[in-house]
Amino acid sequence: MGKSVLIVDDEKNIVDILSFNLEKEGFEIITAYDGEAALEKYMQKKPNLILLDVMLPLLDGFEVCRRIRENDNTTPIIMLTAREEETDKVLGLDIGADDYITKPFSLRELHARIKANLRRTDASAADETDAKAIEKNDGLVIDHERFDAIVNGRAAELTQREFELVSFLVANPGKVYSREEMLHKVWLYDYFGDLRAVDVAIRRLREKIEENPSQPKYIMTKRGVGYYYSNE
Repeated sequence: MGKSVLIVDDEKNIVDILSFNLEKEGFEIITAYDGEAALEKYMQKKPNLILLDVMLPLLDGFEVCRRIRENDNTTPIIMLTAREEETDKVLGLDIGADDYITKPFSLRELHARIKANLRRTDASAADETDAKAIEKNDGLVIDHERFDAIVNGRAAELTQREFELVSFLVANPGKVYSREEMLHKVWLYDYFGDLRAVDVAIRRLREKIEENPSQPKYIMTKRGVGYYYSNE
């Protein structure tokens, strides 16, 4: 049995098209047409990945994502949206979605996003056997057993994406990475996606690990270039 994908959209024709094409790729498909059904299917089936439309009856996609993220920081969630407003896209990332894709989209692009997110979770699971806590800076510990950062003795409660991002930067102190490089190395995209996803992830990460996010100590900005981890 292949990886399972929960498709949530109130437009049956879209669900049918996505189901048909993803089944051809070897995925097991689970479907839901409203937000409440989506949560029920998620609890029952525990899918490997969720494709989640924003505009849904009963509960919208943002609320579904928010409720899933209350107890699950690892299952990849890709938001599907017909909206072009940047605030909607940023909100999805803010509440814990791993990615978003704007309708209409090509099936090739969707397949690439799905495979990249599944590769990322598989890699994290493989690393778990070698897990250990490593202190990298005064007051900051990267805990690979709990997949979290400990800041001055307090768990930061990072999402999987946030943990992967801080672990990547900490492993390469002082090295500046562009947003394109981080999309490739952390998001595992074989092409460059929306760079705003990196900015939102960095902002969320700073809010959780920095004492003063507007004057960061750990995750620094190199203006016009990208981001880096400071070990000074």
